[in-house]
Amino acid sequence: MKVVFSAELWLWDARRTETWTFVSLPASESEEIRDLAGGLRRGFGSVRVRATIGNSTWTTSIFPASQAGYVLPVKRPIRVAESLDVGDMATVTVELIGFT
Repeated sequence: MKVVFSAELWLWDARRTETWTFVSLPASESEEIRDLAGGLRRGFGSVRVRATIGNSTWTTSIFPASQAGYVLPVKRPIRVAESLDVGDMATVTVELIGFT
């Protein structure tokens, strides 16, 4: 399954000294992923994916969010390579790994 969407980068304050930047996957696609993943989820309910923003592609996981959707973490090297910051819109491709 491959999902292509545009989303705004947002900041989550994990701890006082740590911040994480994410994009939220669309609700309808998140629901499909949740149904497809079923019992195949990993720690914290995560699902392995290959993500692409611009010319950057990396392997990571998406995580369930409190609003019944999934979120994708976007690490600093990707944000720097793609000249993105919190509040910017990005076109994102997420492809599930290990599903047929």
